[in-house]
Amino acid sequence: MTSTDPRPPAANVPQGFSSLGAERMPLLPPQAMSPMQRDAANALIAGPRKAVFGPFIALLRSPELMDRIGKVGEYLRFESMLEVRLRELVMCRVARQVCNQFEWLMHAPQALKAGVLQSTLDAIAEGRQPRNMAADEAVVLAFTSELLQQNGCCDTTYAEAVASLGEQGVVELTSLVGYFVMVCWVMNVARTPAEGKAGFAPLSAFPA
Repeated sequence: MTSTDPRPPAANVPQGFSSLGAERMPLLPPQAMSPMQRDAANALIAGPRKAVFGPFIALLRSPELMDRIGKVGEYLRFESMLEVRLRELVMCRVARQVCNQFEWLMHAPQALKAGVLQSTLDAIAEGRQPRNMAADEAVVLAFTSELLQQNGCCDTTYAEAVASLGEQGVVELTSLVGYFVMVCWVMNVARTPAEGKAGFAPLSAFPA
């Protein structure tokens, strides 16, 4: 994860922690797409994402679903009331939970750029509790971690989240977590590879 990691970034990083198994649902060539798939791909390219990549490579097999998921994702990623720094932090925590290299390698650099501390990202990558976080980051990370681990949250965690984000913020935070779990699962099943990032190591497996 750190810039001192001796491993060079791989051109393609497999999901999870094993190199076994080829990509199950690679990007369809244009000539193999149905008219609906081409329309869905063109709509994605015309939007803020500018390309068919990541989970949308597999989701293109269901173009109507891809279009609807894409619209939800556009709001949660680009228009949500949650600050960009908090959104990126949440995406990193989700990626760590579900062992998704694509989202980790995409959002860890963006989280750092948005103001999340390197030490916070290192702790998440290593499965440790980060220290010295901003107050709102601590609230958001606690809520996200509890939701991922317990499928809900206790009254104390809920009250702290509402006090920090408001009810709309809590709904959007919960939806952001669910959205990214979903797209990570799609990529994990499809074995969608991630692109290596200079200075950012892929996630490593925790000791058995």
